[in-house]
Amino acid sequence: MRYAALLRGINVGGNKKVPMAALRELLQGLGYADVATVLQSGNAVFSSPEQPTQPMARAIADRVTSEFAMDVKVVVRTSSELADVIKRSPLPDGPENPSRFFVAFLSAAPDPGAAGALESASFDPDRIWVSGSEAFLWCPAGAADTKLTNNFLEKRLGVTATSRNWNTVTKLVTLTGA
Repeated sequence: MRYAALLRGINVGGNKKVPMAALRELLQGLGYADVATVLQSGNAVFSSPEQPTQPMARAIADRVTSEFAMDVKVVVRTSSELADVIKRSPLPDGPENPSRFFVAFLSAAPDPGAAGALESASFDPDRIWVSGSEAFLWCPAGAADTKLTNNFLEKRLGVTATSRNWNTVTKLVTLTGA
């Protein structure tokens, strides 16, 4: 089965530097096969026998901590879960600007009350839709000027969040063979 590991906050703004070759070696050291990294910001795809994603995410995070002495949050999705993200997009015809449409991958489905409160709040011109263990974010002015950051989502929803733009999400879907 193919998986995608999404590491939060590495190689962003010069912080938490992890070379992609080292990340590939780390994942291979955990027994994962056919490892490939995507871009330079903590996206990797790999093959493994089918297993629950939460323990995989913990194992990757623990190994990053031991090998790089940094605390990094990790979210793992299967190829079919990634394909489902595309199907659940609140913009079924696709975003007009894929670099301004984001998916925040959450470590778990948040409390429905917290998700509903967040969805009903106004973040104009930005919009948020929470669906399962993802939050879809439309940020027409870009990520730099939005209030809907990973830290904000984590505080409001009580789960880990790591965001990728639509271009990266579709690339991960392709690379996992979904």
